[in-house]
Amino acid sequence: MAGILKNHRRYDLERDLDKALNRVDFFRIFRAMALRYGFDHFGIVHLTNDSDASLLSGRLILHDLPSGMAEEYDKRHRFSESLVYESLVTSAIPSIWTPSDAGMDAGRNLLRQLGFDLMMCVPVAAPTSGSRYGVVYLGDQEELAQAQVAALCYETVCAFDFFYRVALASKAGMGLTPRETEILRWISYGKTASEIALIVSVSEHTVNSHTATILKKLNVVNRTQMVAKAIRERIIQ
Repeated sequence: MAGILKNHRRYDLERDLDKALNRVDFFRIFRAMALRYGFDHFGIVHLTNDSDASLLSGRLILHDLPSGMAEEYDKRHRFSESLVYESLVTSAIPSIWTPSDAGMDAGRNLLRQLGFDLMMCVPVAAPTSGSRYGVVYLGDQEELAQAQVAALCYETVCAFDFFYRVALASKAGMGLTPRETEILRWISYGKTASEIALIVSVSEHTVNSHTATILKKLNVVNRTQMVAKAIRERIIQ
């Protein structure tokens, strides 16, 4: 990895990025970066359009938001209807939001709904697949100077590039067998257990058994969460 980007200036991130091996390492990098620029929290959201796009909790792939905040937000609002989401999926330009300019419609005012005074959003893309993501920073401080905005955008792109290559693109299916992956894919297409049983020539009981195993391996509680996580983790497309 160091050889790929050895000619790029990465400010004080270079040593940390070259040593990062897993999600925990990148969690520390993004959290430290957020705090260094005066933000309280960060979040990385996957912007691929799928059946779970309306949920903020279903889009987060790495974050340090207070426990339960995203889930509480999802009970009252739809992330896919926020102006922040619209901005991230329709533009590659970084944006800065305050409660007063995040939209007159309260139903689309993500920042006010989450209870923060400042949000910075940096659209990013997977270097190999082109999948869209967004890195957001949240806090209650004053707006950043222009030089700080430029520096944070640059560091965010560098950090995400390493994060994707090290922690996302190298997924091994989270331990799923080929048959489990096949059943998971048919579930994502909306097929029932009986329909999948006919397609893959096994009993419905076997399909249900595989489904229970998939739920356990992905650490989710229902089929909707299972499909959303599988897409987010790039186990299926």
